[in-house]
Amino acid sequence: MNIIVAGYLSIKAGKRDEFINASLEAVSQARKHPDCEDFSVSADPIDQNRVNIFEKWKSRASLDVFRAEGPDNGSFALIDAFHVAEYEIGTFCHKES
Repeated sequence: MNIIVAGYLSIKAGKRDEFINASLEAVSQARKHPDCEDFSVSADPIDQNRVNIFEKWKSRASLDVFRAEGPDNGSFALIDAFHVAEYEIGTFCHKES
């Protein structure tokens, strides 16, 4: 069962770029993980205090292991609010163009 993590974070005023830079190590580590199919932390083009999050993992166990072992850089102190949800998805048709 695949896990999708998607949503956005409200970042403290003026701290968005700092948060994104602090996230680079986590993004890099996640993308190297064999069970991570996608991982992205990106600046919202309209809201200067918003960061969009998208992750796709092959399993709940893989996501849990990454969260337990991934980098801890103190970036959570830059977050005002979480607006992120996790979705379990079963078999689906995958087509790349």
